Amino acid sequence: MIKILPFALILMMIIHIIKPLGWPGMKKRGDFWKIAAGAMLAMFLVVVIGHAG
Repeated sequence: MIKILPFALILMMIIHIIKPLGWPGMKKRGDFWKIAAGAMLAMFLVVVIGHAG
């Protein structure tokens, strides 16, 4: 599962560059970076919560 997630995120970014996904806040091709930013934020939160407990 852990190795599939980065591949899925990269695939979503490539798909978004080819044809925008149309999700809220992601209407243009140039918004593909938001997928990576969201993934990094999610990983950061998992690490912080994991070390806090």
